[in-house]
Amino acid sequence: MRDDHPQTSPLVQRLKCLCACLITACIGGVPLAGSAAGSEVSWERLTTGIQVTLWNPVNACPQVPAMLILQVDPERFRFSIYHFRDEGLHAPLSIHGWQQRTDAYVVFNAGLFREDYSYLGLLLKEGRSLGGKKHHSWQGLFAAEPTDNKLRKARVLDLAFEGFTEEAPSYREAAQSLMLLDRTGKLRVRDSGKRAYQTVVAEDSTGAILVMKTVDIVSLHDLAGCLHQHMPSIQQAMAMDGGSSSDVIASPDLLHAAQDMPAQAGWRPLLEGDMGVHIGLPTVIGISPRTGMRNLSSPSASSSSRSR
Repeated sequence: MRDDHPQTSPLVQRLKCLCACLITACIGGVPLAGSAAGSEVSWERLTTGIQVTLWNPVNACPQVPAMLILQVDPERFRFSIYHFRDEGLHAPLSIHGWQQRTDAYVVFNAGLFREDYSYLGLLLKEGRSLGGKKHHSWQGLFAAEPTDNKLRKARVLDLAFEGFTEEAPSYREAAQSLMLLDRTGKLRVRDSGKRAYQTVVAEDSTGAILVMKTVDIVSLHDLAGCLHQHMPSIQQAMAMDGGSSSDVIASPDLLHAAQDMPAQAGWRPLLEGDMGVHIGLPTVIGISPRTGMRNLSSPSASSSSRSR
């Protein structure tokens, strides 16, 4: 749910705190990527075109928890929007349900929604509007699958500087939300003091799309400042829905293909969806191979390459 949705019940809050403690205990004995200020992110290969890390900036940013980060090559993987009503469903699915339904390699929560589960902001699937209207205050737009093949396959657009019209969209898949950090390095969220689990989508200097999820609560302002200072490869970033809606999961096939390494003890339970409280999500974004075929390497054949 949105950060400004009504507060969740005390039971849910206690469960979330318990899950955060379990995650902390799980990762406590594992050296986390990028734990020192200024250090480079160390990636582990899931498959060609998708890498993962658990980045802990605590030394540089004491207010910011560890983050699960996926780096995705949009030339190899497509992004698809899903809304439960467009799928003919009577109610939102959990992140596990969405992964099983879509068979996507990775699924993560999309943007903000109302109490009746209608999307807050522009939402397009295959060029069709899914009912959301452009929000005039939110300037972040995750856009994928261009109508012009000269454009990048996926982008984080800043609507304050880049045009996008629903009548003649330049991308077929689009989800609008809050701009977090722009190309100039400006933080685009105010310091409200609100803290929650966060999902962030960013575009880096190589054109890759980064999907991030914090393992504990943090303010968007603190998170944006840390990303700006210590992940300079990020060009611009937007915040998707946070709180109990913040969620991401990988398919069993993708995780099975990943090479068995000690670092997996940190990020694997998060990608398996074994941690946290999973509520129904009305809208998600799925990541699937462009070939439409699963051609995952076996664990024994997986490369430990850290380059894209």
